[in-house]
Amino acid sequence: MIPYSKLESMTETEIARLTRQLPDDVRQALRDVPVHLRARPSREIAEDLGDDLLGLFTGEAQHERGETLLPEPPQIHLYLENIWHFADHQIDTYMEELRITLLHELGHYLGWDEEDMERYGIA
Repeated sequence: MIPYSKLESMTETEIARLTRQLPDDVRQALRDVPVHLRARPSREIAEDLGDDLLGLFTGEAQHERGETLLPEPPQIHLYLENIWHFADHQIDTYMEELRITLLHELGHYLGWDEEDMERYGIA
């Protein structure tokens, strides 16, 4: 198993690289949403959504701002050890799955539905 600190470092580098490649509007959206790197989902999230979850978007989507009574700030959570396991411990596969997971969760923030995400190859 690769040390978590190495996964975290590789992930930060890859997110920075990916961010530079995005169209301006999507790049800005990614900058607007904090991305939290975690080893695995919390016990509560794992009980609700499964312990093999790769990523999660929480909070208000961009198009919902101000529509809820108790707004939660938008956040993306990436579960690095789960992505590493899903990628079968292969760095190239990990980087690709990281990209897909990050963009998928960002898609939730942008209000994309599953069809939109499929069209972009991030379903």
